[in-house]
Amino acid sequence: MKHFIRLSISFVFLTLVFGSVSICSFAQSKPQRPTTGTGNDKKNQRPVPKTEEELLKEAEEKKQKEEEKNAKEEAGVIAIETNVVNVDAVVLNKKTGQIIGGLKKENFSIYEDGVKKDISSFSTPEAPITVTLVLEYSKWSEVFGYANSRGYEPAHYETVRPVAQFLSQFIKPPLDYASVIAFDLRPTPITDFTNDPRRIQDTINLLLRNYPAFRENNLYDAIKLALVGGRADSVVLENSKEEKSDYSGMVAVKSKRRAIILVASGIDTFSRINYDEARRIVQEAGIPLYIISTGNMFCKLYCDALDPARVMPGMPDRMTFLQAKNAMNTFARESGGMHFEMTFPAEIPGYLQSINSVLRSQYNLAYELEQPHEPGKKYKLEVKVDVDGDGQTDEKTFVVQHRPYVLGPPLTSKADNKKKQ
Repeated sequence: MKHFIRLSISFVFLTLVFGSVSICSFAQSKPQRPTTGTGNDKKNQRPVPKTEEELLKEAEEKKQKEEEKNAKEEAGVIAIETNVVNVDAVVLNKKTGQIIGGLKKENFSIYEDGVKKDISSFSTPEAPITVTLVLEYSKWSEVFGYANSRGYEPAHYETVRPVAQFLSQFIKPPLDYASVIAFDLRPTPITDFTNDPRRIQDTINLLLRNYPAFRENNLYDAIKLALVGGRADSVVLENSKEEKSDYSGMVAVKSKRRAIILVASGIDTFSRINYDEARRIVQEAGIPLYIISTGNMFCKLYCDALDPARVMPGMPDRMTFLQAKNAMNTFARESGGMHFEMTFPAEIPGYLQSINSVLRSQYNLAYELEQPHEPGKKYKLEVKVDVDGDGQTDEKTFVVQHRPYVLGPPLTSKADNKKKQ
């Protein structure tokens, strides 16, 4: 069971004094079944000499354990290697923004560094979707939410509302799957991928009835966990006795329609990885990020007064919000997703409808590599569409939204790292 402890915290920002809020923390408990060993009926059996085959196998296992023990993991290296490149694409009318559906494999052509590639697989937008919703659940999200709602509702509702609405309105079990990660000073999986309506409702209830506990925002760590997984807090709704567990990211999911929906201010204060590392992980994963920014309204109200020379250390200023906006734009663009800068909470349903429409209208194209990509090299991607099938691409009328390039695998060996330098 998760136990939630409420503590009283007060802090001052500009001339606003925010009241006490409750702190929640999760404690996990799960009964463990004792493992019982199997034994023979006879006790104190005489030792039998090992055969040469057993001795050889034992030596090989010992050698393998020594190699694993002495192996050193290269910092910041995320191995995402494949011989197939997948590209999610959405076709839009340039003038109206209308999404174009009903296209076939023959309507598309894909180029890597200007060289046309044969499309090896193609799936239409009817495929189910699998999404991870990542939301900022920190004290700063409360500050920004208070500014937007003018204090008429609990401030953290602003970040929870988009997640709750998408889970309840757009996830269609049993074919659609969703997971949820909340982050403050560290990312915490609330639920792993599920198509269970009851689990989805439990997730919404948990987020609504609790309050953010910490001020820090580990945005980049949360993006990394959502995309490539890693060691993190155990999934909250699984009530695990273990404090930490391994979490599989979106790259491990075998689904034709994958996406990250990120609801956050874009401000990072405490992540273990930096912006460049997070950006590279986004580029390597090739999974679109659809982002709803939550700090825009607050900035419109107060950024003119947030002079960097006058703001207290540790507090956001105008440059902080500008950097956050640029980072969100970059993550969305380089992943092939979209960025929505929220000004009023009433805009959320329209954003979610747009995200759902785009996800349901994505074409998934893939091509096989004739030769492996060079480690660390960037390859430009270009997808063209011939809507009317006359043999001529329609760049003037239609635009294809997709990630702009694919990266070669990271440099993992010391020799490769030296070569890169």
